[in-house]
Amino acid sequence: MEQPNILLIMCDQMKATASHLYGNPFCRTPHLERLAGEGVLFEQAFTPHPLCVPARVALWTGQYPHTNGARRNETLMPADALHAFKLWHDMGLHCGLIGKNHCFDQPDDLALFDTWCEISHVGLPRDQRTKGMEWFRPVEAIHAAHAVRRNMPASSPQFSWAHTDFPLEDYGTGLVAGQTVRFLEQHRQDPFALWVSFPDPHEPYEAPRRYAEMFPPEVLQLPPWREGEFDDAPERNRVLYQMMGIEDNDEADIYGVLAAYYGMVRFLDDGVGQILDALDRLGLREKTIVVFCADHGDFAGEHGMICKGGVFYDALTRVPLIVSWPGRVSQGQVDGSLVNLVDIVPTLLELQGVAVPRSMQGQPLPTVTGAAPREATFSEYGAGGPVFAMDDLRKLSVPYGRRALLRSLQWREAEGRRKMVRTREWKYVHDPMGDRDELYDLTRDPWELTNVVDDPALAGVLADMRLRLADWSVCTEGGRHPVPLPDPDKYDIAEKE
Repeated sequence: MEQPNILLIMCDQMKATASHLYGNPFCRTPHLERLAGEGVLFEQAFTPHPLCVPARVALWTGQYPHTNGARRNETLMPADALHAFKLWHDMGLHCGLIGKNHCFDQPDDLALFDTWCEISHVGLPRDQRTKGMEWFRPVEAIHAAHAVRRNMPASSPQFSWAHTDFPLEDYGTGLVAGQTVRFLEQHRQDPFALWVSFPDPHEPYEAPRRYAEMFPPEVLQLPPWREGEFDDAPERNRVLYQMMGIEDNDEADIYGVLAAYYGMVRFLDDGVGQILDALDRLGLREKTIVVFCADHGDFAGEHGMICKGGVFYDALTRVPLIVSWPGRVSQGQVDGSLVNLVDIVPTLLELQGVAVPRSMQGQPLPTVTGAAPREATFSEYGAGGPVFAMDDLRKLSVPYGRRALLRSLQWREAEGRRKMVRTREWKYVHDPMGDRDELYDLTRDPWELTNVVDDPALAGVLADMRLRLADWSVCTEGGRHPVPLPDPDKYDIAEKE
């Protein structure tokens, strides 16, 4: 069998339900629908960690964060980790990254890539050097199109948003899509493994006006909120809500930021369409395994919040996942199995006919490979650091908002050792360092608005979920690298007068 190409398309901070494919009533993604029609859409896919770096490292290593050691945004790919690009480089594939990295920084890892064109949320990195190909757009134009993102207009303490009018190909999404098309044109004869990493729809919440205008207030639908939801929630959930709750914001700003978020999703979908068109035009479609996923989600209004934080609602943990290889993988299938991003690389290796390393904890995806589905899936957050409590938040000035979010970021990313187990019907979250567990009845309460952990009638469910979580924790422990906690000054957040 001829070795297939690998094309993994990742976006940043897109919750599954941002697309009509996962039930969104107003945001259609026709090109993702096209991709799903050429492959398998996984309805219940979850991130192993709802934070950028840990999710990305986990995907490429096929290991959960508490095993590989990358449990913070400051702990990138460990130097001795076995990850997919090491295997693909040794197999002779042309390895490439176009878009956001936030994963690799070791010289030996960077040397594996034959093509490297990096851009993030606010534009090109300080070291603007590319490898293998130059940007197809002038650097000055790229800088200009990211000027607003580098200095967002003030909207509220919790968020900022903008609808702008730069050339589409100079925004991150347009640039990554156009660069990918040119990569495919240049390397159509080369076996390749390409990571296409869109920075959107991660904040800053800025979208081209033509896309944002697709979502006026009469089209957008706000998710349901429950009054008093956080009165008896775990303390870290209450802390996050105190910082990022948007219910008291001006309605026009709430609709403005959501229009920007969904505008970015719609722009992203068109970028995927450009890439699929190029694959078809160049005769590469049946030679290329295409995966689409996100690293984690965004509240996008759920639970009265925007952005993300160290909690486990589906808005943050449930992600889109599509796998397509026409002629080799079933087409137009929808799989309701519980799957995880750590399953992607083992699946790709199996499709390539390559033995999956024993270090990888993910398992090949059902429907795509015929593997048996799992009964539960898992996610985690924290590195064992001290808890960030409400008393710590009160050391900061009010209104809290994004300023407090960033001031306390490294502390909160490292706090605790919380873990989630999710089945089709239930979700349970536990942290031995926390003050309160969570249990959600996903059948009766799909928006996760009521924590039923104290309901005596659910004692049997709670015991079962606790056992599932304990078994997974024990079976996947064994990481060799203690995660360094933040520097002491990161815990001194009291503002000086």
